[in-house]
Amino acid sequence: MANIRPLPVHLALKAQNELNEVPERIEEDLNALKTWIRQQPHLRARTDDQFLVGFLRGCKYSLERVKKKLDIYYSFRTNLPDLIMNSDPLLEKNKLFLKQGVGLRLPNTITPDGACILLIRPERYDPAKVDIIDIFRYIVMVFDIFIIDNDQWTVSGVLEVIDLANVTMAHILQFTPIYIKKLSVICQDAMPLRLKGVHCINAPPGFDTVFNSFKRFLSEKNRNRIYIHGDLGNLYKHIPQKLLPTEYGGEGGSIKDLTTCWENKFLEYRDYLMEESKYGTDEKKRPGRPKTEETLFGIDGSFRKLSVD
Repeated sequence: MANIRPLPVHLALKAQNELNEVPERIEEDLNALKTWIRQQPHLRARTDDQFLVGFLRGCKYSLERVKKKLDIYYSFRTNLPDLIMNSDPLLEKNKLFLKQGVGLRLPNTITPDGACILLIRPERYDPAKVDIIDIFRYIVMVFDIFIIDNDQWTVSGVLEVIDLANVTMAHILQFTPIYIKKLSVICQDAMPLRLKGVHCINAPPGFDTVFNSFKRFLSEKNRNRIYIHGDLGNLYKHIPQKLLPTEYGGEGGSIKDLTTCWENKFLEYRDYLMEESKYGTDEKKRPGRPKTEETLFGIDGSFRKLSVD
């Protein structure tokens, strides 16, 4: 028997109807995937059932898509080793993001089988003290936890609410076109991410520079799921106000409590996150052309500064 959590009925039905999940075939699909992983001389990959089923669901049970996504998932970690180093939630640079509540998963969804909602508050970190690679690492750590822990995320996807209040030009300048390209490749091509919408509120002057750079790297489907709202009233047409934290006029708990909950989740998966350094690719053993930053991202790999007139 496959060692995965049983889905609640509403998610099980969604997985079958939208993701081609056939409960009786899951173990067969997992075994086929594990066999493929063992046959790849260059690949050091997790083979936990719960981890792999997250990729199967994210790829609607297309084994070929899963193979491609898994390969990129581990290739980018090998080519960007800073992303899997220092992944201990207790390190000060990681604790900063957790204790400040930069990214928070909200407890409720629009419908029982709806996408989970992630609130992101960039103003909570000081760009003078945080490097872009630290931000990058935190995003990857969040996604890594979701893959293994959150069935709502793997089955129904995610809605992101990005509150840009008090974001400064120093924040914006960290998001260079190179970084944005890397982030878009990882989110679209490497992660089993079902992005259902990105809703930006309180956008500051200059945000269009980042926004337009980001959009051009996205698929048309994902471009059409990004919204910039002039006021919260427009956001509420997409995400009911009651789902938001109390500080936003909702009934979704206080920022303080949500921050503590998310911090505890990271600590729960501390060992799991720190194990990531064991996995990746050995490009010298890869059949065919090695994957490099240039082949993965179409860039030379350096993190350069964005110039804004």
